[in-house]
Parts: sequence; structure tokens; C-alpha cells
Amino acid sequence: MATTNQFEKADRLKQLPPYLFVEIDKAKRKLQAEGMDVIDLGVGDPDLPTPAHIIAKLKHTIDDPANHRYSFTEGIPELRKAIAEWYQRRFNVTLDPSTEVLPLLGSKEGIANLPLAVANPGDVVLVPDPCYPPYRSSTIFAGAEPVSMPLLEENQFFPDLGALSQKAARRAKLMFLNYPNNPTAATATAEQFQEAIALAKEYGVAIAHDAAYSEIAFDGYTPMSFLELPDAKSVGVEFHSLSKTYNMTGWRIGFACGNAKLIAALTQLKTNIDSGIFQPIQWAGIEALTGDQTPLQQAVATYQQRRDLLVEGLANAGWQVPKPKASFYLWARVPTKEHSITFASRLLEQSHVVITPGVGFGPSGEGYVRMSLTSPIERLQDAISRLAKALA
Repeated sequence: MATTNQFEKADRLKQLPPYLFVEIDKAKRKLQAEGMDVIDLGVGDPDLPTPAHIIAKLKHTIDDPANHRYSFTEGIPELRKAIAEWYQRRFNVTLDPSTEVLPLLGSKEGIANLPLAVANPGDVVLVPDPCYPPYRSSTIFAGAEPVSMPLLEENQFFPDLGALSQKAARRAKLMFLNYPNNPTAATATAEQFQEAIALAKEYGVAIAHDAAYSEIAFDGYTPMSFLELPDAKSVGVEFHSLSKTYNMTGWRIGFACGNAKLIAALTQLKTNIDSGIFQPIQWAGIEALTGDQTPLQQAVATYQQRRDLLVEGLANAGWQVPKPKASFYLWARVPTKEHSITFASRLLEQSHVVITPGVGFGPSGEGYVRMSLTSPIERLQDAISRLAKALA
């Protein structure tokens, strides 16, 4: 008689913190199933279209049978060259496209794989709190220990590296940084990056800087690259995403660049996991980086208009929200005495507006919520009206 196997999840999955965003999405879908009009300010997924010239390049290259076969894990040489040239133009940083550049199936993939490539079980990975959740989950998958670096408002949401224990620093193999920051929308200075580089050199820590929002900036502000700093390349790599810059979230293309040894380790890991990016998408990525940048400029102007509208509208409703210099997020203190989950849940039930509780990004995010600028003006105006009633 056949027996029924009682399969259980692996222990590494049991160690993951609850993924709060899944519960929010369930509540949203329940309301939508009941016929409610829900405005989603929770997800950071651009609503603007991928620029037409990028789509045209995909269409042109997809008909070539040579592009239907396995690609290179390390990406086609033309894409690596285009990335290096973009870095030179944008940041005045010189990269060797053969050893210091690695295309990725989205920056999330590279971020998730990096701890597996550089950290051993029992090592420490320094993780910002609050943060993009894959920093922590990928550390757990690698069997390493995530040690939180609180991002506090009084420190401009940059880690207080002086408060880090020597024990944790000595055990650390990797440090994640992310500026412009998700979820706080904070930006970093050269002095702050230099402080992180000094710590990395002292303790032999690799730095992974996530720069996914480097091209979404307002009021004349231009975010810098971590790799612009002296000695940065000797200790770290930087991740970029075409998703946010060119409205290509579904295309899954990004890249890592910087320290050749870290790039080689990540490449070796990826060689055993994936077979690279579909080549027409790589050719489209080249077009994105080398082609007309007007759509990017227009997108940034759109986000700035939305930012100004939402900040002003919430202020008129009595909710003072800082105006960010970069990213397409607002990071706001909860204007009541409620916990962030309670506050966000109430707004969803009463106003049918989704905002993200800050605690979902880590314990230090409690007391805050995140709102995305990836909805059209008319939807933001409707959201402001609904939120004003809930806050009255």
C-alpha cells in the first residue's frame, strides 16, 4: 500500500521572516474580488511604458535564429562594452568589460546570488534595517548570519558604522548598501561612502552597493556611484537595474560591476545556475543604454510632478511628508499613534488605498510607511482625497 509522503519546507525557508507584502496583496485582492476600486501605492513597479526604441530593437533582433540559442552566462560582449561605456559617460568610472562587468537576470538575481558566492555558513553579512528584503533572505539562504545596521532618521538613514561591534565586523564577509535608498528614499554622500570603504578595508569586508534608483532623481540632484570613490573598486561591486531606469521590470535585465574577484565569483556561481539572458533582451539593453535618453528624462519629470502633488496633497490633509531627492518613493512617519501595520490595514479597509508598512522592511522601519509614485496623476489625486477623509 502506497504511503503519502509528508514533505516539509527546508529549514532555510523556515528561517525567513514573514513576507508581509504577501498578506497585503491578499487583502487587496479580496477587496478587488468584492468589486472595490483599490489604488495601489505599495508596489514600486513603473506604470510608464518601456521606451519605443527599446521595444523596436527587441522586435528586430528576436527574428534572428542566432539569438534563440543559449547565451553566455557572462552576457554578450557587446552588452558588457555598452555597460562599461555608460559607466564612463555617467560616472567617469573606467571598467574593464571583460572582467569587471556582469549582466544579470535583473539586479535582484545578482543580489540574491552574491552571498552564496562570497559568504560561508556562520559568516556575518551586514544588512541595512529597513531594507530591500532580498538582502536578508539571500544571506539566510547562504547559511550566513544577517546582522542589522539600523537606518535612523537622525543619521540621515545611513548606518552608524561606528556603532558596529568589532565582533560582528571581524566576522563579516559582506555589507549591503543601497542609495538612493529603498524604502527610505535617502541619498548618500561621498563622505558616507568613504566611511564604509574604510571599514571594508580594515576588516576585509566586501561591499555590495545597490544603485537601482541612481537615475531617478529630482530638483537637479545627481546621485553618485559608489565606484567613483578612491579604493571603492578594491572592496566592492555595484548593482544596477534597467527595470527602474527604463521601465523594464518584466524584462529582467540588470548588471553588476566593480571588483574583478567578486565579479568572477558571482560569474562562477551563475554558470552553475543559469544560462544567461535571452539575447534579444540583451540587444534591447544595449539600445536602452546607448540610445535616446529623452524618455528617461520625461519619466523623471513625471515622477517629480507626482511627488510634488502627493507631498502637497498630504500636507493639506495634515500629514507632513518629506520631499525625497531621489527614487520614486515617499517615506513618511505614521501620523497617528498606530503601528505601521495597523495604520496601513486601516487605510486599506477604509480608503481602499494600499501603502506599505515600514516594519515590512525590518524592525527599524516601524513607525513609517512607504508610498510609491508609480500611479498616474488622477489616481494620486483620488488617493489623496480618500486618505484625507481617513485622516480627518
